[in-house]
Amino acid sequence: MAGYVPLDRAPFRPSPTSNLSSPTLSLPLKPSLLSIPSPKIPFQNPKTLTFVFAPAPRFLRHRSRALESDSPYPTDQGLEKPTSVKSFEEWDSLTAKFAGAANLPFLLLQLPQIILNARNLLAGNNSALFAVPWLGMLTGLLGNISLLSYFAKKRETEAIIVQTLGVLSNYAVIVQLAMAQAMPLPQFIVTSVIVACGLILNFLNYFNFLHSGIWQFWEDFITIGGLSALPQVMWSTFVPYIPNSILPGVIAFSVALVAVVMARTGQLPEKGVKFVVSTSGWTATLLFMWMPVSQMWTSFLNPENIKGLSPFSMVLAVMGNGLMIPRALFIRDLMWFTGSTWASILYGWGNLICMYCFNSISREFFFAATLGLFTWIGMTLWRDTKVYGYSSPLRSLKELVFGA
Repeated sequence: MAGYVPLDRAPFRPSPTSNLSSPTLSLPLKPSLLSIPSPKIPFQNPKTLTFVFAPAPRFLRHRSRALESDSPYPTDQGLEKPTSVKSFEEWDSLTAKFAGAANLPFLLLQLPQIILNARNLLAGNNSALFAVPWLGMLTGLLGNISLLSYFAKKRETEAIIVQTLGVLSNYAVIVQLAMAQAMPLPQFIVTSVIVACGLILNFLNYFNFLHSGIWQFWEDFITIGGLSALPQVMWSTFVPYIPNSILPGVIAFSVALVAVVMARTGQLPEKGVKFVVSTSGWTATLLFMWMPVSQMWTSFLNPENIKGLSPFSMVLAVMGNGLMIPRALFIRDLMWFTGSTWASILYGWGNLICMYCFNSISREFFFAATLGLFTWIGMTLWRDTKVYGYSSPLRSLKELVFGA
């Protein structure tokens, strides 16, 4: 048994006359203790105290593995309503299915670009692929690999599949860019090695076939790589309004390297080590969160480019990220919830606002997408509040941010 629920927090409390299927432990009591019986513990007879160890529901056993989450799930917190156990388990299963269903919109989101690139390659129109920035694709690929490692460590199977699909689809586009010579060959070779190592190591770690030292080295690698890439990408977004420079990346690389070395050599306090360990997942999330900012900045500078955006691609982005919001909220994963909500609202819906303002989409299309998104978010908050037995969704959000 991976965990247990304390008796005063148990989701259900059987009566003394019920048939108990859970393991029991009977202890003799001293006569002096019989005058102070606890109403929270069922008695079988006046001289024997029976402790009933209720097996933890699947969601609690699952959460016991996520020890390094930025917002730990309140495993010591029970349900306020005993009748909520069944609905809790059902919502656990349903949110996992929602996260798995996100594979479909994410697959459709990248597939048109892959098909278009293939047609241009077959037609000998290699120059058309230069319109796809390889650096942007590489940034997304690094983000996918980092999040894949994050979710593999937490054993979130559905999210692992989503991130693996992201790695493969982004790498497929990078292969096409390399074939068209739109991406330098040395960078492509290094990227291919990183992708191969990332997929193999995450697969072995998920099935517990990998030595902990090797996995720790891989975590350090993606931490340093992500922290180096993030400020460089943010800086490059505003070129030529600011000087073109690699200084932000170099500084971030130096700081990340020193932090990782200090963490591994025991020169940081426990909180500092936990912070360094959690940065790889947050860095990947921030890379994804910066992509819509870059897109909206480009649209602001060149409004005519908005016509080149596909409204259906934006809707697919809203759907794919929106389907993962319930799971992220349910398991109290602040990083996952922040990234998914940001991408749904700012990237998908935010770009739809820009397209609507510049008359690229109809009013009916925009309002239908808006109604669907915020109805989904409202339903998520309402259902999470209900299965926990809370009176307000603000309590769920409070636990998400600050913990139980």
